[in-house]
Amino acid sequence: MSVRPAETPTSHSQGVQRLLSSYRSIPATASVRLAKPTSNLFRARAKRQVPGLDTSGLTGVLAVDPQTRTAEVAGMCTYEDLVAATLPFGLAPLVVPQLKTITVGGAVSGLGIESTSFRNGLPHESVLEMDVLTGAGELLTVSRHQHGDMFRAFPNSYGTLGYSTRLRIELEPVKPFVALRHIRFDDLDDLVATMDRIIDTGGLDGVAVDYLDGVVFSPAESYLCLGFQTDIPGAVSDYTGRDIYYRSIQHARGIKDDRLTIHDYLWRWDTDWFWCSRAFGTQRPLVRRIWPRRYRRSSFYWKLIGYDRRFSIADRVEKLHHRPPRERVVQDIEVPLEHCREFLDWFFAHVQIEPVWLCPLRLRTEEDWPLYPIRPNHTYVNVGFWSSVPAGATEGITNRLIEAKVGELDGHKSLYSDSYYTTAEFDALYGGDAYRAAKQAYDPDARLLGLYDKAVRRR
Repeated sequence: MSVRPAETPTSHSQGVQRLLSSYRSIPATASVRLAKPTSNLFRARAKRQVPGLDTSGLTGVLAVDPQTRTAEVAGMCTYEDLVAATLPFGLAPLVVPQLKTITVGGAVSGLGIESTSFRNGLPHESVLEMDVLTGAGELLTVSRHQHGDMFRAFPNSYGTLGYSTRLRIELEPVKPFVALRHIRFDDLDDLVATMDRIIDTGGLDGVAVDYLDGVVFSPAESYLCLGFQTDIPGAVSDYTGRDIYYRSIQHARGIKDDRLTIHDYLWRWDTDWFWCSRAFGTQRPLVRRIWPRRYRRSSFYWKLIGYDRRFSIADRVEKLHHRPPRERVVQDIEVPLEHCREFLDWFFAHVQIEPVWLCPLRLRTEEDWPLYPIRPNHTYVNVGFWSSVPAGATEGITNRLIEAKVGELDGHKSLYSDSYYTTAEFDALYGGDAYRAAKQAYDPDARLLGLYDKAVRRR
């Protein structure tokens, strides 16, 4: 067992005690929230009227065990720190969400996805056990065999049942490099069929595929991005400088090959927040040349978004140019593979956003995760789109249309951004009965917000 000196069991236990003390200091009539300065959520958060939970001592990697291929981490440990601790052992989490500052506890309670999800499912499926501070103020160790109802209801609960303080998760072996193959498609049916074949067989043309995602720039230009682990040394690309990863995918026809270190592959999307950095001008050659490299990362762009929200900068610019305000359309949705083409056709006809990200997903097991009930042994495709459109006459009109279409196609959407469901719709999609049972068992006095209040009412 390898334990990082900066995060000894003693320092972790001290962090847990500070968390518990902060919980007890919050008045019984006040809602309990995290005292967290940053977030990867795109829905508005209500301003805190009382101090929040102190998670300052719950940020590190506690241990990496290369023999059992497991890691123990504090709940607020970022994937950036976790990957830095596991890669020296030739190991990585089974699913590494795309942005460096996503926390392990956040990915488990709020879901996460990446290019290994077609074979490894979602982050919570690799959790072996975790310690959870419940809404009732109890610190429980939960697993598939202990407090199993909490273990199964925790994913997609977004901190409304409790907060993880420690998680033990599975790891998998990785090689030092990833060979990339970007395959262009001029027809979306061909892309979906090829995706289906890769997932069904585990490979393409007899070669195992380790990573799989895609980008659609238009119905006539789309790509699957295949990754193959390799330990053969050779030249690698660098997309943390002037070159931009998503632009490197594009080519006129056929196949384009590339190579990255495993570290740079895992964080290939973070430098430009996929393609969202273009909103700040950082993809313009002159601006990019003078933009400090340390600020080319999603966490810094998040700070800029925070300033925009605080001072309504974007709306002021639109008004200055005599244009209507804009509606934020920042969503990740999942639809069954067989409905992927239909959704994309509808999306490009009704929503003026491009490109969009594709990431296929299959659950690893047949376990029941009631708050995000997708069918086992069935392939879904995550479609991610993150931009804005001109605002309509009704608040959130484009987001509402997307929700309706996704529901029509037997899909779901993640709850990290704006939602507009009725309570009945929300219950049907996100395990209302199971959630209420878990809420009654672990937060009977409703010290934590309810999931609908948090995700839709934005309280």
